[in-house]
Amino acid sequence: MEARETTFERLIQGDNQFQVPLYQRTYSWDVDDHQRLWDDLVEQATIGSDASQALSGHFLGSLVLDPRPPMPDTVQRWVVIDGQQRLTTLMLLACALRDHVRTFDKTKADLIHRRYLINEEDYGGLDSYRLLPTQADRPSYLACVNNDPRAGGDDSIGVAYRFFLAALAEYDPVGEWDTVRHIDQALRHRLTLVTITAGPQDNAFRIFESLNNTGKPLSQADLLRNYVFMQLPRLGEHVYDKLWLPLQTELGPERLTTLAWLDLVLQGQSRATVSDVYQGQQRRMGRIVAASGEEGLRDDLARLRRLGHLLMRVFEPECEPDGELRAVLQRLVQWSGEAHYPPALHVLDRVDRGTVEPREAVEALAFVESFLVRRMICREPSHSVRQILATLPSGIERDRSLPEAVRRYLSGLRRGWPRDEDLREAIRTQPFYWQGSSRHRAYVLRRFEEDYMAPEPVDFSRAWATIEHVLPQRPGQEWLAMLAEDAEEAERAEDLHETLVHTLGNLTLTGENTRLSNHPYERKQQIFDQSALRMNREIAATERWGRKEILSRAGRLADRAVRMWPGPVAGDGGQSGERSEWLRLRKVLAALPSGRWTTYKDLAAVTGAGSPQTVGNYLATRTDVPHAHRVLRANGTSSPDFAWLDGRKETQREALEREGVRFNGAVADHEQKLTTEELADLAGLDRPREVFEEAAASEAESTITDRAENFGRLLSAHHPDLADGLLTLLRKWEADGGWLGYGLAEETSCAPMLRDGNGSQGSTWPVSIYPRSGVVEVVFAYLARREPFTRPGLLAELRDRIRAIPGVTLTVPDAELPRRRPSFPLGVLRGGGLVRFAETLEWFRQQSL
Repeated sequence: MEARETTFERLIQGDNQFQVPLYQRTYSWDVDDHQRLWDDLVEQATIGSDASQALSGHFLGSLVLDPRPPMPDTVQRWVVIDGQQRLTTLMLLACALRDHVRTFDKTKADLIHRRYLINEEDYGGLDSYRLLPTQADRPSYLACVNNDPRAGGDDSIGVAYRFFLAALAEYDPVGEWDTVRHIDQALRHRLTLVTITAGPQDNAFRIFESLNNTGKPLSQADLLRNYVFMQLPRLGEHVYDKLWLPLQTELGPERLTTLAWLDLVLQGQSRATVSDVYQGQQRRMGRIVAASGEEGLRDDLARLRRLGHLLMRVFEPECEPDGELRAVLQRLVQWSGEAHYPPALHVLDRVDRGTVEPREAVEALAFVESFLVRRMICREPSHSVRQILATLPSGIERDRSLPEAVRRYLSGLRRGWPRDEDLREAIRTQPFYWQGSSRHRAYVLRRFEEDYMAPEPVDFSRAWATIEHVLPQRPGQEWLAMLAEDAEEAERAEDLHETLVHTLGNLTLTGENTRLSNHPYERKQQIFDQSALRMNREIAATERWGRKEILSRAGRLADRAVRMWPGPVAGDGGQSGERSEWLRLRKVLAALPSGRWTTYKDLAAVTGAGSPQTVGNYLATRTDVPHAHRVLRANGTSSPDFAWLDGRKETQREALEREGVRFNGAVADHEQKLTTEELADLAGLDRPREVFEEAAASEAESTITDRAENFGRLLSAHHPDLADGLLTLLRKWEADGGWLGYGLAEETSCAPMLRDGNGSQGSTWPVSIYPRSGVVEVVFAYLARREPFTRPGLLAELRDRIRAIPGVTLTVPDAELPRRRPSFPLGVLRGGGLVRFAETLEWFRQQSL
């Protein structure tokens, strides 16, 4: 191989054509990439116009080329093994430069066109172009080069071209060559590359596969496409046009990778992950080529093309022609996640091949839905679901009907498909409000409402409905008096409230959360009676709302659930081992941070482990539960019955103080107490989207104002030098459409929130500000389960943007971000630090639109 440094002008001069091969990915640079290149170019243009500065140039990276033997009367062709993204971007920049200059100097525009974009000899057809992108990008690119009216569309090529047009218009608003020529000269002379030219004995495929370049990392689909077309020297063009390009166009790069992963899963590699796609498919396709040559690989790609078309029905069920099958696929999409992909694609494949009737497919997928829903209601751990369903296609019995085989497989030992009695008990007793994700909770309640079969059903795709506690989370005296009537001997009304408030029997959906608030039942009854939802009118028909009524409704919902979501084969399913709520409690306590504490009451509510007394009794008899000493009574004091099971002599308070918990007399500092929402996060549960909304609704407006005022007072008292600036920024956040969520504790924290994040997961917020503690907590752990921040790259970018604030050090590696909530000092948010913080909030808003 030969390497040499060159400029962009020297690279393209002469009659050369750079060809991007079929196996390369399509153009994928985005606005951030364009902005970086433009900033570098402007910097070089500024340096180049200043004779006093040294001319060092800017290094763009490497370009790996494979020369092809020249043919008579044609251009010299170079296959671009690596670097096609930056080379394409430079050519699009040249197109934009030419078209900008054309508005005031056509002669110079023509010069730019000949210098960068076309070969000077009078070649015909495609030989006249200096760059030929892949077939998928070629029409958009040639439209830009030819100044076609279609130039600058919505695809990646068009976006790049329009970006540089806008940048040039801002850089040179008047239209003067003396201004823009510095950009032209920097593009020609000051952007340097290293070209690496492959020799005759070099393997271009190996070079491409192993390069660690400075551009975007190659995806699994990119590598797979590379491999496929290196195996098709004769049939490549035909296969690309007839199979690969239609498949790639229909699915897109991410879904294409998902298809390649699912293909491995359906063929028995159930433990394959998305990162295994390339290697797994390379081994599989290598065996096909060795046995059947190019024709065998072509036939296999035709099979993948058919599966890809079926997969679109999994992603977008409206493509499914059978009505009942479409309905069950839509329910699985509404449930969300990828766990159902393997069984869904397997079932559709069987239908497409004619071995299964659509009605059998509907029944089989209904069992998959039931498996997911019952596990969520009964609080079975979710970590094993993906693997169980990935194994299903290869694990079911082939000598039985598909529905029977699916049901028997999911009923297997240790697969955790709850039985009818388990489901009924969970609906009566478990805190459903803290189960699953917000999407899953809403799904279950929505399905209950749909089961009423109203003649004019509510369109939930258009309705704004959140979860409502009929018996409110913060009951007034009228509610407590009603509960006292139902309390058994030695049972307090408050204890009964804690037992019932988060169970399914007490929960419904409503768009009237603010109006309902924590009013007495008679007022709620009037509002429910006017609801469009049948289940709310059913609640309104009940004279009172206490223990008997909540449990009675739970029984009716359980009857519906057993019918809607059929259970496992009798005798084969069920739960085994320690109760799932104790497993959750152990997980929470193991993750409980030092210097923080929680209560028996909150642990019981979040884990579903019964009453605070039940939790206390469990911890008092187990030596293997970590951090049990970090659990206190609701008032922040030690239980008089607390004792170390390992014989230690220090008190519980001494152990907590050693870990950083502050005490005022015998009472632990409530600022260091974990909220129930934070405990839910430690348990791996999604924070209910209604946490802030219902908390606000249950407080009078004056109380909300009081909390805002208290936050302002605390901020001014503890940080007077930055209070005015930060409060102004938060008011601007509200003026721009956001809202401010205030904590209910004495600290009165503040979180800048967006009511609608991208997707249906509810409110999102980047930070929580604690004025008395003097810290700003970055809630990566919460964001990691909310779109679009499920993509690790966005969490890392948020960290890097906050880390750019002077005085902030966030040393959290990428892999740890979804599990961390680090803090930085509030005191850095002054002057330039506040400006950077404001820019970060605006970036967060834009990402969440």
